[in-house]
Amino acid sequence: MSTATSDSGRGEDGILGEDALARAFLEGDEFALREAYARWGALVFRLALRSLGDRADAEDVTQQVFLAAWRSRGNYLPGKTALGAWIVGITRHRIADAHEARARHRRLEDELVSEASVAPPEQPDDLAERAMIVEELDRLEPTARHVMRLAFYEQLTHSEIAETLDLPIGTVKSHIRRSLIRMRTRWEVDDGAHRT
Repeated sequence: MSTATSDSGRGEDGILGEDALARAFLEGDEFALREAYARWGALVFRLALRSLGDRADAEDVTQQVFLAAWRSRGNYLPGKTALGAWIVGITRHRIADAHEARARHRRLEDELVSEASVAPPEQPDDLAERAMIVEELDRLEPTARHVMRLAFYEQLTHSEIAETLDLPIGTVKSHIRRSLIRMRTRWEVDDGAHRT
């Protein structure tokens, strides 16, 4: 039995047709955002999970995709691309961004580990660096501080930290990523202040 479509673009089952959904999304109808998420959220999640291999990262990407789609809906051209295809295009960009963020995180983590452990303690600069690291760790909230100490001083892996603290591994990774970015940002600000 075919489903008739009303002037509103809804079929007899109350579901918006593709064209009507695209128009409503473009016009900023929040129901259309919910409907788009219901239709394509699982696909976006699967694509992200397949590429990134981590559920927490895939969930982050899925949220970012729909937030980005909603914020940039003025750039969507319904006559040129189907809404689902446009959302998949945003997904590809967000997955690429996530891979780049991982690479930056690894580089930053490697730098911080080497800065924290390489030079002999009698060097004044090294003592200053170690003091800065301790000071920055003390500024973190308690869980993040505990995670970072286990990572840098105990040299535990993400999985070992998750097991030790009874936290999801995605939470451990998020704490480390945010803490490293915060520490790096503060150091860059401090370095800039010293140079001026």
